[in-house]
Amino acid sequence: MGQNSREDGYGDFAAARAGHLYRSACLLTAGDTHLAEDLVQETLGRVYVHWGRVSRADNPAGYAQTMLTRAFLAHRRRRSSTERSTAAFPDRPGADEDPSLRLTLLDALAGLPTKDRAVVVLRYWEDRSIQETADAMNVSPAAVRTRSVRALARLRELLGEDLGEYART
Repeated sequence: MGQNSREDGYGDFAAARAGHLYRSACLLTAGDTHLAEDLVQETLGRVYVHWGRVSRADNPAGYAQTMLTRAFLAHRRRRSSTERSTAAFPDRPGADEDPSLRLTLLDALAGLPTKDRAVVVLRYWEDRSIQETADAMNVSPAAVRTRSVRALARLRELLGEDLGEYART
């Protein structure tokens, strides 16, 4: 595939999806903005390399989201045991955001195991079906259901029974 045919539409796609991929990556990484940026760059690089296939997919945005999720899971598998996350978040919230709520939610997400966190982000942030989540994570639908139940139970422990108040804010 030539350079021009690879670039046809890629720039527009990347510009349109980068923000959404970054927000998803921030949730997957529980607020690690630097890792989120790295994951988005890695994902967009892979999308560029495979643009011919991605652009012909029924849902190129979903394809890219799956690539992001798999990049996150692969990163977590290969991460050195000596690396430690930091509790400080370098970015600043917008004027109408509640920073304590954001930090509470990110801390709760960070308290979940990696795969459980990925299920929560895909199912409830990305609003994917169980089957779509299973396909993105390369697991069975039963595993997604199990992880969803376990993750939501853990979030209830961390945030209290009324998770709805966090979703409305």
